[in-house]
Amino acid sequence: MALRIALRTVTVLIVLCIALLGVLLYRMAEPEQGQRLALVPGDAPQRAAIGKFTPLPEPRPAPDVSFSATTGATQSIAALHGHVVLVNFWATWCAPCITEMPSLVRLQAKLDGLAVLAVSEDRRGAELVEPFLAKHDLAGLATYLDPKNTVGHAFGIEGLPTSILIDRDGRVLGKLEGAAEWDSPAMLKLIGDYLAAPKAAG
Repeated sequence: MALRIALRTVTVLIVLCIALLGVLLYRMAEPEQGQRLALVPGDAPQRAAIGKFTPLPEPRPAPDVSFSATTGATQSIAALHGHVVLVNFWATWCAPCITEMPSLVRLQAKLDGLAVLAVSEDRRGAELVEPFLAKHDLAGLATYLDPKNTVGHAFGIEGLPTSILIDRDGRVLGKLEGAAEWDSPAMLKLIGDYLAAPKAAG
């Protein structure tokens, strides 16, 4: 009798240990708030991690790259000298990207002098992007294609969405990894302060 009770106790303890181990493994695998987002479509999280803008200790020159528009036209960073530029890297399969994109449209409408460039990392390019823009009423957002991730790699993008802020002198000021409410008071003030800063002499 005592042996049977001991065996039951051991069995219960083993089951409890396995359950606890499963919970621990699940918690370890769950993404943390603000964690870098995967570039692989199948790994895209379904919730938006609120990112925080991280300024660089010293601004550095932006990569000398050009963007291809859905219309076939191109736009280069160099041609935008004199403007504050927000480059937003996104994809149609990225749920946090979709969440934040309407606020990018509102941001662009509220801040004169800011150039917002939405750069799609979708491998199928315009085939996916154009219907997506129409469906979500985002036609007013300047959208470009980077199907081979060439521009994303030039900027050192490691996850989506990621946004890069560039000053009037073509220097990268910092970046924000994760989604943001771009027309929130905090973001309007942050970008507004950079818009108010004069272009460096020379």
